[in-house]
Amino acid sequence: MQWNKLVPELVVADITKSLHFWTSLLGFQVAYDRPDEGFAYLDLDGAQIMLEQRDPRSGQWLTGILEAPLGRGINFQIEVGAVGPIIQRLTGAGWPLFRPCAEAWYRAGTVEVGQRQFLVQDPDGYLIRLAEYLGERPL
Repeated sequence: MQWNKLVPELVVADITKSLHFWTSLLGFQVAYDRPDEGFAYLDLDGAQIMLEQRDPRSGQWLTGILEAPLGRGINFQIEVGAVGPIIQRLTGAGWPLFRPCAEAWYRAGTVEVGQRQFLVQDPDGYLIRLAEYLGERPL
C-alpha cells in the first residue's frame, strides 16, 4: 500500500460509530488499526484518512474545545468510482444527506471538470463530499 503525503486525522467521539460509517456506509477499508488506542487508518482506492478516539487524558493535539459539529469550515472531497452505491447504503441505513446528489462543473484553466457529487456528515459532523468524475469539457 502506498501512503499519501497528506492524510487528515479526525478526532472522533466514538471510534466504533465512526468506523461503521466510514467502512460499512462509505466503503473504506481498515489499512491498519490500534484498537487499544482507539485509532484506525482507512483507505478507499487511495483516499486515506485516520480516525482517533477522543481521549482528554492522552495529550492529543487539540487547539481548542471540540464542539459538535466538528470540522466546521472544511469539507473533505473524496473521488469514488460511483456515488450511486454509496447513496444506496446511506439511504438504506436511514443516514441523511447534507446535500443531495447533483452534477457540478468547475472551471479549471481552459476546461470545465465535471463530477456527480453529494455531501454527507459523519457521526461527529465532519462534512464529506463524495464525487464521481464525469470528465472534462471546453469552457
